[in-house]
Amino acid sequence: MKILALGGSGGMGRFAVRSLINHEKIEKIFVADINAPSAKNFASDFDNRVEGLELDINDNVALMREMSKVDIVVNTTGPFFKFGLPILNAAIETNTHYFDICDDWEPTEKMLLLNNDKRSSEITGIIGLGASPGLTNILAYLAILELDEVSKVYTGWNISGAKPEDKSSQKGVNAAMVHGIQQVTGYVKVFNNGKYEMVRPLKEVMVNYPEIGEKKANIFGHPEAVSFPYHYPNIKESLNLMHGGEKGLVGTLKFIRLLIEIKLISKNMAARIFNWLDSSSSSETKKADLIDLPSVYGYAEGKKGNKNFSVGVTFDDSIQNLSMGEATSLPLACGVKMFLDGVITQRGIHAPESGIIDPKKFLDYFAKEIGSGIQLSPLITINEDNDF
Repeated sequence: MKILALGGSGGMGRFAVRSLINHEKIEKIFVADINAPSAKNFASDFDNRVEGLELDINDNVALMREMSKVDIVVNTTGPFFKFGLPILNAAIETNTHYFDICDDWEPTEKMLLLNNDKRSSEITGIIGLGASPGLTNILAYLAILELDEVSKVYTGWNISGAKPEDKSSQKGVNAAMVHGIQQVTGYVKVFNNGKYEMVRPLKEVMVNYPEIGEKKANIFGHPEAVSFPYHYPNIKESLNLMHGGEKGLVGTLKFIRLLIEIKLISKNMAARIFNWLDSSSSSETKKADLIDLPSVYGYAEGKKGNKNFSVGVTFDDSIQNLSMGEATSLPLACGVKMFLDGVITQRGIHAPESGIIDPKKFLDYFAKEIGSGIQLSPLITINEDNDF
């Protein structure tokens, strides 16, 4: 099998490449980047099965030409609100299997609707297989499996762990920060009372997490909010939530948002400011915040039998020491490996919670990625609740 790794020398993609090259079925990985020296320099760390090449993903002809040479495209090139949909379209056009870490809700909606294109039934496409989305979807899926009927799904993550990788081929504004600013400004789509609606991001939400109690979180524009209703149309509410960070972080983000909206600064300038603030923040404060909600979790409410339950699913401490790049790209690598091993066989375009991924098998793969001998068992807590 041959793989085209878009953004494969970047802060996220490099971890996926390092993992995938160890799979016995990988014949070649082409690390593609607009920054050719970076791609070739990164490729030089491996044997001749990894090759760096220059590719501008805005050039659709060149993109499709390179895709036509491989079996699988692995896309870690952000921001996805700009690049996600056209790259998936190119994969469908060239009949190339597709995996990405798309973390924006806007393209996710449109990417899932590509299932209406009959050609998508010829490929396997999994979008949003990172940390959030990705691990959060798998955890929420496990929560759903504990219930007979589901009314509410929350996915959540601690923003303290969302620190961009230092090593990246990217020049200029960091794509992760551009994504972050995009999803705390304007309006984002959520699912509430059985229908989609647009709300202001950063709105406060209380999460009554089993065995932890009520904790504050804030709405963020990640795609789980729109992908769960797509795959589970009977649910009534779906949100993606962030928590943690230093004291005053939400207020700072709201102030930056105001500056953008009154046109005093651009989104790119805001991304630079936020990147500087993040790099100068206290790691001690970040660690202290982890006692709040779990660092990454899935949460569901619904019925089992004739009783109401809430279910929270998270990990133990095994993933606490992962960098943002590892936590984002190793799940992606796991999905590709499961496909290579014949564990994933379905065709069409899917978010991770669709049922295309067996969550327990996925966790076995993920445990192997993060450490030899680790048994990565999800921590499932359940409350019986008569109040909802």
